[in-house]
Order: sequence, then C-alpha cells, then structure tokens
Amino acid sequence: MRQLVCLSGEPWAQVPTRTQQLMSRMRDTEVLFFEPPAPRGDKSWKQPGRKVRPGVIVYTLPPILTDDPAKGLLYRYSRSRVTRFLQSKLERHRFKEPVLWCASPAGAEYLDAIAYRGLVYDCYQDWPGLPEQWESDLAVASDVVFAASPDLVSHIAPCNANVALLPYGVNYPMFAKDGLPKPEALRDIKGPILGFVGTLWEDLDLSPALKAIRSHPDCTLVLIGPDRGNRLLPELLDEPNVRWLGPAAPVDLPDYICNFDVCLYLLRRTHLYDDVIHSRMFEYLSTGRPVVAMLRPGQVEDFPDVVYGAHSPAEFSLMCSSALEEAGRWAFDRRRAYGQAAAWSERAREVNRILESIGMF
Repeated sequence: MRQLVCLSGEPWAQVPTRTQQLMSRMRDTEVLFFEPPAPRGDKSWKQPGRKVRPGVIVYTLPPILTDDPAKGLLYRYSRSRVTRFLQSKLERHRFKEPVLWCASPAGAEYLDAIAYRGLVYDCYQDWPGLPEQWESDLAVASDVVFAASPDLVSHIAPCNANVALLPYGVNYPMFAKDGLPKPEALRDIKGPILGFVGTLWEDLDLSPALKAIRSHPDCTLVLIGPDRGNRLLPELLDEPNVRWLGPAAPVDLPDYICNFDVCLYLLRRTHLYDDVIHSRMFEYLSTGRPVVAMLRPGQVEDFPDVVYGAHSPAEFSLMCSSALEEAGRWAFDRRRAYGQAAAWSERAREVNRILESIGMF
C-alpha cells in the first residue's frame, strides 16, 4: 500500500475542498491528512485521528504560538512541537518515506521534519498572507507542482520546471442528472428562473444580476448562499421577483441548479484578475443548463462555445435573453461534456498518472 502525508491549507470540511477531493481518490494509498494548526486554546489537536474515508485519517496540528522568527525561543518551541507531533503520528501509523503533499506554502516550514520519498506542492490559489519565501522554498524543493490556472503556472514556473496544470473539478455524477424534482421553495414559481449559487461576499458584484432581473420582469431571480455583508443585496431584495433562499445543503444543490433556466456566474471585485475557474462553473456545466458569466477585464473566454460571456451589466442582461432563447441539444450536451472532463475522478487520475510516471508512486 502506498503512503502519502498531506499538509493541508484548510480543515477537513463538510463541503469537500479541492485537497479533500484529491486525497479521497488516491488509488491504493494510505493518507495521513494534517489540518492547519488549531487556534490557541483549542484542544482538538489532542484528539485521536479521525477516519473520514477508507484509507484517510485526519489529524489537527498543534497551535502555533507565533509566526515571527524574531521571537526566537517561542518561534522555535512552536515549530518543534509541530515537528514532534508530525513525527509521532507517522511513527504510530508506520509511515516510512511517504510522498509528502503540501497544499499550502506553510508546509515549507516542516520539510525537515519528514523523511519523504517525493514532494508535491499543489498551488491552487495565491497566498498573500504568507511569506513569499515559504512558497519559493517549497516550489524549488518539489519534485512536481500542480497549479490550478495558467496564471498560477506562470507564477510558479521560475522556481520549478515540472509544473502541471490541474484545474479545479466537480462531482460530475452528482450534477449530471435529468428530471430532478423541483425543491419546495421553487414550486410556486411560474416563469423562468435565473439562478445564482454561492456566498454573497461583501465584494461580490450583484449589479449584473440586478440589471438582468429588472430587464426580465417575467423571470424570478433565485439566490442561494449565505450573506457576508453584501451591500447591494437589500436593494436586490426590494425587487418583487427576487428570492434569497439562504444557504442550502450540498446534497440539495443539484436539485436547485437543475431546475434553473439560466445559471449566473458573478465576480468578486477583489478577484478581478484571478483566472482560477472554481468548481461552481463546472457544477453549472455538468447540469447542461445555460450559463451567463461576467468576464474579467481582458479575459480570454474559457468556454466561448457554451457560456454566454458579458463585460458589463447591460451586456449581461442581453446574454440572459439569449440564454433563455437557446434551442436544441447541442450546447446542452457540450456543457455536459466539459463537466465530465472536469470530474474529480479525472483530475485524480491525472495526478496518479503523473506521480507514477516520475516514480513517486
């Protein structure tokens, strides 16, 4: 049985992260998954490992008392405690020279703590809150780097010649279903539904959705997701044909999205130059439903044949009209094909193939 140690950038969550999706699909592999350090005062790191999937055991790292090397003794004590913790868990599970998978630049701090046979860095986002030196050191030391977008590939390429593009993925079988029942919250809606799923961040630009629904009084705009202080949401909710349903359980999302007539993909103002295609787009595509998306400044469209792209709220509204008038099965089937190609099982298969080809597995 192959062995892999994952230093994750995020805790193991109910809504699976990219790292969880990949770790759950490592073939014939035992995985020790280490969550980021617990907050100070949190004792969760003292709990036994949690078996969350066959072959996957999760631990929480001990709290870090300081990230400042200038605080010499405290800094060294924190790093030493984490090192001892890692080594004790590897010894307990009889891990000897596993593959080390770092899903955060913070993993660079512990490369000397583990005797590994190969090192992987999964670069799936920018890390502005962490020292640049950490990511540089990690990328240089890695045998292979996976990057979630072309810009991230270019970002890492000066530090490592072995960088592979690995976009986000989707649980394709979950969303590629026909005839799903309409959720109770949508059953009284008579006209077409323009639907958005996602967190309503403070900086999420809802103005395209507002323009679209004011231009389509026969439609209903349905928003699904928690509010994080979005300032335009109250104005949007003043419209008679807008419904905000709050967050939905992940298992219920396919029922909602498959009953949208048009799926809306909006942008955060602080992420206008982020070229990562997140899982939500692939979820929309997997349903086959028409998708209208706001484009970043200067963006080359990712799916120009099946996604209606817009550069302004007015154009976004016009694209909604075109999407509502879409006829035939060609675009529907093409979107499904894009979703199928992005299935997490396919992403993990590519990871396994690459690691096997370079002798790490």
